[in-house]
Amino acid sequence: MVYRVFWFLLILMMVGCGAATVPAPTAQPTPTMTPLPTERPYRYLALGDSYTIGESVAVDERWPMQLVAALRAQGIAIADPEIIAKTGWTTGELAEGIDAAQPQGSYDLVSLLIGVNNQYRGLSEEQYREQFVDLLETAVTFADNNPNRVFVVSIPDWGVTPFGQRRDFREVSAAIDAFNAINRAETESRGIVYIDITPISRQAPEDLTLIAEDGLHPSGEMYRQWVELILPAAKRLLLQN
Repeated sequence: MVYRVFWFLLILMMVGCGAATVPAPTAQPTPTMTPLPTERPYRYLALGDSYTIGESVAVDERWPMQLVAALRAQGIAIADPEIIAKTGWTTGELAEGIDAAQPQGSYDLVSLLIGVNNQYRGLSEEQYREQFVDLLETAVTFADNNPNRVFVVSIPDWGVTPFGQRRDFREVSAAIDAFNAINRAETESRGIVYIDITPISRQAPEDLTLIAEDGLHPSGEMYRQWVELILPAAKRLLLQN
């Protein structure tokens, strides 16, 4: 009898000890999901000719590329520029190039620099005005019909370059001024930003580092100076929209 009581008490002690060692359930933290970024980088379309495609300079020295790099350095998320430009293009040829490329808008920023080859080939100022206006309206269309996303860059003066010195450079400079008077008037009358880089181009005779090795087109250094002038306006246009 004593033997049975002993074993009965022993079993009760073992069961009690086992129950005491069972850990109480603890609440598990709910896993959190990191949201995916929804903000897309800004899109930039650059329209032009040899000055926009960067004839005779490396790709990263083109001024649209330098502009994007400068914007990124200021914390602005922007994709590489989409460039529709070719050396030698006139206003009419740029329009054809746009039709062929069929860029898919809308864009957050659009630039236009065109006209030097109209002047070089002796095409009329009247034709330039008409076709420049068409291109400017096309640029606004690509910018989701918002002129506050567009800027125009003036035509640099190639008459001051070593290549231009072979001609009557004063006549060339006067013609460049006349074409720039047209693009400035048409741009500003529509409330679109106009960037005058022509004075920078005219510093070339005193600083040959501003000219590319071909003796005609701007160097990467000149384009860098353009970007210093363009950057504040481009940043403002992006951030206000």
